[in-house]
Order: sequence, then structure tokens, then C-alpha cells
Amino acid sequence: MTTEMKKFVMWGSYCDNVLEKRAGCRQAHLDNLKALKEAGKILTIGPTTDLQMVFGVYVAADQAAAKAMIESDPYWQNQIWTEYQVREWIQAF
Repeated sequence: MTTEMKKFVMWGSYCDNVLEKRAGCRQAHLDNLKALKEAGKILTIGPTTDLQMVFGVYVAADQAAAKAMIESDPYWQNQIWTEYQVREWIQAF
């Protein structure tokens, strides 16, 4: 039995003073993202230029699995990301 992988778009918000607050967990965050990318579990992620929002596209079996990846990220665990929404996405192109 195969599990069809789906794509999920995540939009989230950064905390105030993100540049200062992220310093202690930034490397762990980047290492986590690298591992997810190598495993094919994330397509892209990054901040808006004003450092207010984060956008990412995760690959997972279901929404719960996508949320688990987001919530296991050091930025979520250390309140660098303060809230997020995740929605299943249909890639048209």
C-alpha cells in the first residue's frame, strides 16, 4: 500500500525582534530544514523581506503530519514563529 504525498502551504508570523531572538536556535532551525529538504519533506521556505511572515511548502501524507513538522521546528518551539496556518495545496504548475 502506498501513501500519496500531498503538499501543504504554511504561512506564519515571526516574533518581534526576530533577528536578535533567533540567534540561539538559528543553526538548529537551519539543520532541521536541511534534513527535511534532503528527505523530500519540504520544497521551499523563507521569510518575507520585512521579516514579518514566513512561507513554506511542506510535503506530507496529511495535514497532521505537516503540522508535526512545523511544530517540531526549533523556531516554533522557541516562539520565533508565533502562529501559523497550514492548508493543503494543489500544485497546478
